[in-house]
Amino acid sequence: MSQRIVGVIGGSGLYELEGLENVEEIDMDTPFGKPSDAIISGTLGDVRMLFIPRHGRGHRFTPSEVPYLANIWALKKLGAQWCISVSAVGSLRKKVVPGHVVIVDQFIDRTKGIRPSTFFGHGIVGHVAFGDPVSPVLAKVLYKAAKKAGATVHKGGTYVCMEGPQFSTRAESELYRSWGARVIGMTNIPEAKLAREAEIAYATVALATDYDCWHPDHDDVSVDQVVATVNKNAALAKEIIAIAAGMIPDELDPLVDGACKYAVMTRPELLPEEQKKALDPLFGKYWGNPS
Repeated sequence: MSQRIVGVIGGSGLYELEGLENVEEIDMDTPFGKPSDAIISGTLGDVRMLFIPRHGRGHRFTPSEVPYLANIWALKKLGAQWCISVSAVGSLRKKVVPGHVVIVDQFIDRTKGIRPSTFFGHGIVGHVAFGDPVSPVLAKVLYKAAKKAGATVHKGGTYVCMEGPQFSTRAESELYRSWGARVIGMTNIPEAKLAREAEIAYATVALATDYDCWHPDHDDVSVDQVVATVNKNAALAKEIIAIAAGMIPDELDPLVDGACKYAVMTRPELLPEEQKKALDPLFGKYWGNPS
């Protein structure tokens, strides 16, 4: 098999990766605009790493403004088979203390339709299974890597993705707790959906920064509180990524590989040529498959 290629999307506080060799900066244009920033490509051992700071260097994009389609398209075009998402989150559970890590396995989408959430449309209709939104292979690797890095890590849990940029009301926070959710954030949807459409195995290292606003013994969540914990956790996140990169298998995740083989429902002769060209890196090998 060809070289393993791992994308890393860094969240709040993670704007670069150290320790890479053969580093180059890739400034890309995509059919969906420019990614959040130039992509840093480099090698870590025998793995090629592709790093994108989700909010741009200097934190320029709100969660709703992040160019999610451009980011995932760029990673796919550059050959990424895996994607590690590093995300700051609020904890909805007392046992998930700020500073802890959660390797989430489910999402609840509470965004509001502001963000484009699919590569399909504009004459090409498709549907992709998303019952298990996280790559179990990559999640297992990240859990083991977090343990090796010395993190207090929780295996599994549901991530509520809200629109933001405001934090939750207490009523909302209690509602999400009643649903059994473990953490809350603002960015992993539509990122995870797009990664599945692109057949990139996706999993999240969720770094708890606060107790949202539900906890009666803690102050309401604030930016300075979040930033302080994020900065403290940045080194831990980088260590987890470095360990995980060396543990990722050569074989692709069977849940993700071929996920779009029968996704396209539009008849082949009706596929718009311009849109086909834009989506070739994602679905080109499947044009003409019977749905």
